[in-house]
Amino acid sequence: MNKPIYMDYAATTYTKPEVLEEMIPYFTEFYGNPSSVYSISRETKKALDKARMRVAKAINADPNEIYFTGGGSEADNWAIKGIAFAHQNKGNHIITTKIEHHAVLHACEYLEKHGFEVTYLDVDDEGVIRIEDLKNAIKENTILVTIMMANNEIGSIQAVKEIGEICRERKIFFHTDAVQAVGHIPVDVKEMNIDLLSLAAHKFYGPKGVGALYIKKGIKIHNLVHGGGQEKNRRAGTENVAGIVGLGKAIELAVDNMEEHNKTLTYLRDKLMNGLLEIPHTRLNGPKGEKRLPGNVNVCFRFIEGESVLLMLDAMGICASSGSACTSGSLDPSHVLLSIGLPHEIAHGSLRLSLGDGTTEEEVDYVLKTVPSIVQRLRDMSPLYDDFMNKGEN
Repeated sequence: MNKPIYMDYAATTYTKPEVLEEMIPYFTEFYGNPSSVYSISRETKKALDKARMRVAKAINADPNEIYFTGGGSEADNWAIKGIAFAHQNKGNHIITTKIEHHAVLHACEYLEKHGFEVTYLDVDDEGVIRIEDLKNAIKENTILVTIMMANNEIGSIQAVKEIGEICRERKIFFHTDAVQAVGHIPVDVKEMNIDLLSLAAHKFYGPKGVGALYIKKGIKIHNLVHGGGQEKNRRAGTENVAGIVGLGKAIELAVDNMEEHNKTLTYLRDKLMNGLLEIPHTRLNGPKGEKRLPGNVNVCFRFIEGESVLLMLDAMGICASSGSACTSGSLDPSHVLLSIGLPHEIAHGSLRLSLGDGTTEEEVDYVLKTVPSIVQRLRDMSPLYDDFMNKGEN
């Protein structure tokens, strides 16, 4: 291949040309502060309103329920800390899962240091919670359940609607980290009984550094960022107008093209997945079929290190990852893979390939041609594999 093959769309996507085109005037022509009163500022205020309507339409919310943030991590932190501190007079118990993004897990750990109790639910071997476990974990002092809609590493999709129904019945707030879901699978906050939802533009071909938090009308929540009166007095700081414009355009494009795009993506995903599983001693992480994100493939190769696979793939022009981009510098195996029951030695051999709009069948074929030889080369250098073969184990 003459150009790099990008298969790390779960980490970030490129910004689509039509998104960038709509953003550019707000860097150069309509650069006024939306909080000012003159004409060029009125134009930027209109742009914010339009983006807010686009986001709301994409998730079936009201525009007044959309608040722009600096990204998905900020939205997660705001939702979790904001609800916890606003309702600590009613209770101090929070429920989440062991496979959440670190923006959620670290926010919960922070709250534990401030007098809150957190229950971390186990998941099954496909990365899905057991509904009975959630029901059994609820206490009289439970005020918040925060469970991601789709996992960033293994692509597992949770039964969000059912989770939301349980929370609604028990009068518990339900937040979902939908950063990997929005723009990729249908999301309806009303139908799914969602009270708060986090999203990020750069996961669906918008710019980095901008996201949003959906807060259902009437919910009391403490502010995370203090200062001016932006975002209806809930999120201080001069708005990233160009980024917000890009978010609005990107989410509109993603939702409009979702069904047709996902047909192609699912075909390529399954071809890649099935081809990789032909490599001996390879394990699929996460579910198959509709319970998995259309563009997600995650496997473990026994007897080798995933980081070595990544370096050799990079040398062959293939961009991939071994898990979350936020922890790519860590030497520890993925907390998600450990949570689905994999031992350390197998979890270390993980490879995540995530597909997107730019992925072609030719690229999938190239990866399927390249990966087996890399895996075999690394196994030939592995004393674990040598010992395994000498023992003649299966």
